[in-house]
Amino acid sequence: MTTTPTAQRAAVTAHRPQSGPPLLAPVLAFAVLTVAYVVVNRSTPRPDASGLAVLHYAQAHGTAIKVGAFLLSASAVPLALSAAVLYRRLRALGITAPGSAITLVGGVLASTALTLSGMFTWSGGRLPADAGPALARVLADLSFLSGGPAYAVMFALLIAGVSVPGLLAGLLPRAVTWTGLVLAAVGMLSTLTLLASGFGYLLPVVRFGGTIWLVFVAALLPRTRPSRHP
Repeated sequence: MTTTPTAQRAAVTAHRPQSGPPLLAPVLAFAVLTVAYVVVNRSTPRPDASGLAVLHYAQAHGTAIKVGAFLLSASAVPLALSAAVLYRRLRALGITAPGSAITLVGGVLASTALTLSGMFTWSGGRLPADAGPALARVLADLSFLSGGPAYAVMFALLIAGVSVPGLLAGLLPRAVTWTGLVLAAVGMLSTLTLLASGFGYLLPVVRFGGTIWLVFVAALLPRTRPSRHP
């Protein structure tokens, strides 16, 4: 039985790995929501502020805190979508090593950390007039821990999961992959914030540097790999 060219093309298309939907859309949505959250909550008390200072801020800026909690929780959705598309894209590009799975796991856990941080933040914005400083401090700490060190470590997993195969398989420019590896290392080191507050400066490096890096990845990561056979 002779196979027609049309049938051959249909068979190739049917067995071709699907790279998934466009990656840039959820990544840009995540970036915009992240920036909006930072702008809204730019005057939030520092992690070393007293419980009384946190309580006074929460009672005076409840609306801003709730809006920030909404933006933070909302940003978790496009981040999870981005991780899923990255996983599908890497698989379609022939990456069967653990990097693609690490990308998905890191993205989902980072999204979960943002969701938890948003929930704690929202709760902190609803403190009643008779709330104590200790409760305000605990909620602020939980929000910081989930949205700071926990998020940074999980996001570092996503970055490493893309950067390593991107470097080894030549999927991304070397400058992008090496930058990603540095950001992943910084994300892991940011856990030292739990031991000494002086390492807290690493957290915004991961949050903002990682977000910018993810935008570059979304724009540069190819959908298909060029065939080595003519």
